[in-house]
Amino acid sequence: MTTAPVRPASPTIPKPKPVVRVGDRVFSAASVISGGLILIVLALVAAFLVWQSIPAFSAKVGELPNQATNFWDYVGPLVFGTVWSALLALVMAVPLSIGIALFISHFAPRRIAPVLGYVIDLLAAVPSVVYGLWGIVVLARFVQPFYAFLNEYLGWIPLFSGQVSGTGRTILTASIVLAVMAIPIMTAVMREIFLQAPTLNEEAALALGATRWEMIRLSVLPFAKSGIVSAIMLGLGRALGETMAIALVLSVSTNVTFQLLTSLNPSTIAANIALQFAEASGPALNALIASGLILFVITLVINMLARYIVRKRVS
Repeated sequence: MTTAPVRPASPTIPKPKPVVRVGDRVFSAASVISGGLILIVLALVAAFLVWQSIPAFSAKVGELPNQATNFWDYVGPLVFGTVWSALLALVMAVPLSIGIALFISHFAPRRIAPVLGYVIDLLAAVPSVVYGLWGIVVLARFVQPFYAFLNEYLGWIPLFSGQVSGTGRTILTASIVLAVMAIPIMTAVMREIFLQAPTLNEEAALALGATRWEMIRLSVLPFAKSGIVSAIMLGLGRALGETMAIALVLSVSTNVTFQLLTSLNPSTIAANIALQFAEASGPALNALIASGLILFVITLVINMLARYIVRKRVS
């Protein structure tokens, strides 16, 4: 009876140790420190706002600005004005941003498209005070006759009712300025997302007989949904936190109204802080800081909602 030959055991080859370079260690440590520093700064800002806001929540009648009986009575119109103006700006800016981005990425000639992209990027670098001066000097005077036309023929609609402002400094004018300021940021993000759409899908749609718009609707827009949502949230953040443009353009009051053409307009949190901070003291100063805390919470909630929507779209 023969036995099978025993094969010698193969020598075990030790695995090479990964080489960790000094530059990799420095970069990794710098990344961790930077990320942790952002969280620390954010926590310190939140702690400062909460600590300085506590006296405002217990302020008595007469200690708060605008003769408010309590803090929520004071900050309520400001929250309404902030959200209302930002939503109006988004209604105007989102379609324009999508159209401009699609034109640059899929319709404009190759020689013109980069120039248009550079121009859009430069608009994002214009200071907000310049937009505010343009809004109060040029835009308000230009749109005032149009407001009178809307009030005369569409005054039966609640949005266009009321006494038309003679200066054009209304919540609608401020929203137009916010829309112009948000368009460059949103357009830049959407343009890059549209350019990353799979070329094979676009060519396949065109080969099957689809028009250019059908190709965009079937291939580009579904791919770019998460990017569009991210761009919209970036524009919303710009509109919510804008200060100087609103402070210069808007003729403010303490009213809560949906009318777009009157001179009685709700103010925004950021603009109110900029206008009142220099003269505020005591509980009034704490109320301004507390309103900043409310804006901080609103922005945080919007960013969390945007991340949830984007993650859901991607998954």
